[in-house]
Amino acid sequence: MAGAFVDVHVARGDDGAIRISTAGPVAAPDCTRAVLDVAGAVLAWSVLAAPGPPMAEIHDAGRAQQWLWAVYGERVAAAVHACAAGELVDVRLSADMAPLAGSAARLGFGHWAARWWPASHLDGIAALQPDVLGLELAALTHECQQLFDDDGDQPDDCVAELIEEHQVALDPLIQWWHATPPSTDTARRLERVLRSVDDAADSAGLDSEALRRLRSSLARPRPDGASVDPVALFVRHGDYALAAGEPLVAGGRLIARGSGTNDWRRYPPGFVDASETAVSWTARALGARRQIEVEVVAHSAAPVAAVPLAAEVRVNDGPRNRVPLSRRVDVWTGRAELDLPAGETQPRIELGVLLPGFDPGPGPEGGVDRDSVRALVRRRLATAAQPLASNSPPHDGSSGPFLAEIAAATTDEDY
Repeated sequence: MAGAFVDVHVARGDDGAIRISTAGPVAAPDCTRAVLDVAGAVLAWSVLAAPGPPMAEIHDAGRAQQWLWAVYGERVAAAVHACAAGELVDVRLSADMAPLAGSAARLGFGHWAARWWPASHLDGIAALQPDVLGLELAALTHECQQLFDDDGDQPDDCVAELIEEHQVALDPLIQWWHATPPSTDTARRLERVLRSVDDAADSAGLDSEALRRLRSSLARPRPDGASVDPVALFVRHGDYALAAGEPLVAGGRLIARGSGTNDWRRYPPGFVDASETAVSWTARALGARRQIEVEVVAHSAAPVAAVPLAAEVRVNDGPRNRVPLSRRVDVWTGRAELDLPAGETQPRIELGVLLPGFDPGPGPEGGVDRDSVRALVRRRLATAAQPLASNSPPHDGSSGPFLAEIAAATTDEDY
């Protein structure tokens, strides 16, 4: 993308914000948008669109000038300055895509993947190893420091936090690097990430045993012939297995059963299998009582500690009621009493899963968009699974699969 020319629209709105728009969709579902908080602005991309410049909403043009020219080129930076000064309201021009544009887009996609990657045993989509992705995001953030400043209002400028949270993956990444032929693109990418993490940790004043081992490893000549299986480094162990176990309730008369809505926006990543069929319910009659049982297929990384995950149940257009869920092996389960007339045999039941306090509320159905997201990640995993020739040209850090995608694509798990 570096050096390419793309038409953009720069305009100042009635609210004083300056917006840079592209040919991409102006409004898109959350699950298809990568977003990055930077100095004085918010950048956004459609992950389903062809690679291109971000859309931007600039609320502080002075702060944004430090990166505008490096993302859009000097003409766009000058147009934004003119809009901020009141000399210009609306202009269309060509943006010169500088190298930072590609790195910023990759960083934005990485944050999108950390939130929206549709990992699913039911759909056959491998999960990304969060610590590997976290370290690559730390490296990318460090390399994209021109996008950020010291005002403290940019939550995506979190290099130190990412390193501290995900440094458990440093030793496996070093072993993977040592086990990979040095002439391959994967080895070059691994070394780039490790050196960027080391430099970022040094700049942030971080210190730990894992970081000291990283520095020592980078300072020594790279060993040859290391007998390490990179695939085995990232096999995720735990008690996850697709076996729901015994039914929640023995006996009782079946009234109805169905599937609920699996809205990815309503809970954090790593809680629920992303499949549309992951949420199901069963209504039973137990004497004079009416009860609903809920089963939600858990994500392979779902927490086992007490978490207030809940199902929201609505019967016959009545009020929405919460059903607490708890994890049992591979599923979240819960039950609650139903307020149904004794003769009701075909209740209309709406059910969705959410995390109270995180949940933005039920949104519109987005099945088509989610299908497009699944198709996107399947293509990326297929690409990541293809070994690159040792003489392949090196990537510039703004393209190619993430290390977490390579690990997911080559990890032999039962998907």
